[in-house]
Amino acid sequence: MLKVYNYANLSTEELKTLVQRNVDPANEIRTVVENIISNVQQHGDSALLNYAQQFDKVVLDKLYLDKTELAEIATALLPEQKAALEIAYQNIYKFHATQLKTEDKVETMPGVTCWRELRPIEKVGLYIPGGTAVLPSTFLMLGIPARIAGCHELVVCSPPGKNGKVNAFIAYVAQLLNVDRIYLAGGAQAIAAMAYGTESITKVDKIFGPGNQFVTKAKTIIQSTTITAIDMPAGPSEVLVIADETANPAYIAADLLAQAEHGIDSQSILVATSAEIIEKAVAELEKQLAILPRAEIAGMAIANSYAVVVTDLNEAINFSNIYAPEHLILATDNWQQITGSIINAGSVFLGNQTPESVGDYASGTNHTLPTSAYAKAYSGVSVDSFVKKITFQHLTPEGLQNIGPHVEILADLEGLHAHRNAVSVRMQSQAPNP
Repeated sequence: MLKVYNYANLSTEELKTLVQRNVDPANEIRTVVENIISNVQQHGDSALLNYAQQFDKVVLDKLYLDKTELAEIATALLPEQKAALEIAYQNIYKFHATQLKTEDKVETMPGVTCWRELRPIEKVGLYIPGGTAVLPSTFLMLGIPARIAGCHELVVCSPPGKNGKVNAFIAYVAQLLNVDRIYLAGGAQAIAAMAYGTESITKVDKIFGPGNQFVTKAKTIIQSTTITAIDMPAGPSEVLVIADETANPAYIAADLLAQAEHGIDSQSILVATSAEIIEKAVAELEKQLAILPRAEIAGMAIANSYAVVVTDLNEAINFSNIYAPEHLILATDNWQQITGSIINAGSVFLGNQTPESVGDYASGTNHTLPTSAYAKAYSGVSVDSFVKKITFQHLTPEGLQNIGPHVEILADLEGLHAHRNAVSVRMQSQAPNP
């Protein structure tokens, strides 16, 4: 079920190998993705229609659903389903709205004032995954901060279902977000379409959204070959659960499986302070897995996962910081003792009553997070992801006299005489006539 390792017995190289995931050593994924990007770049809508038939097994007569069509699809929702989506919307909005802040102006010295102002990214692309699971929650997680930031245009892509449409949940979220159109494109081809533009799809300035290894590879290639930015390399999902004797084995198993059912390339890691905790959690995992509707997918992901025995919670955090998980669950009543030691994690869930599922859907925090150890350098999506922060500075005549001589000296030090002169001519023009 779960392979078990002892942290103390792992060599540096073994540890390095153990925490690696989603590698593409033979560049097989890159080759496929590069071909898809090139095809979309050259053939636009035609390539997207062909890929819908090849990958999604559906023949499309057009590449989008408009507002009227989305409204009709959304009527299939039950009142309680709409209410759940609305609660999630409200909580996510409430949390993210606090992130939009006006910064104070700072007088760095008399007469020299500096500040920053926010400007929304004009055109953003939102990728909403499909495949084995369709994720309206991701639509909320991306669309809400984009709306709060004030982005002028939201280009939304999501793979078509077998009926050539999106499901009712996605359609209703489009209504909540006031999105006029959803483009029926998935995978690497959707990323390419938003990066380069096609006859139907507008080229965007930045692309957001998680996906499988092909989507993630497309985003990283696009970022390095175009002027289109990406939110982060957010690939197959992962969770790391740290558990001690205060944890509930049934809860641990449920959390591991919740992540595993995302897809066969997901990873669920258990780090426990004793082998006994792992044994009890595995027993519960086997019971719960047997009755899951997505048991086959979850089982394959669990086979790609493992457990690690550590001596104490501090050692557990050390391993977690090396792994740098997308989701980190502290399944312990003693979580307050170790939160200060967390360095690398996308989103953290504290205590035995805080399942990762609440963050995925409705607590308010964002679930679009860095995976594959990118939490060492990236944050999750926020309102900040959808804005640019432009710096401003203003000098009064007094300010120029105060700072000017220092800038002249620094320009001389670097041998940049035109820089010095841009200050000097102004200071000379201010000097009183003899």
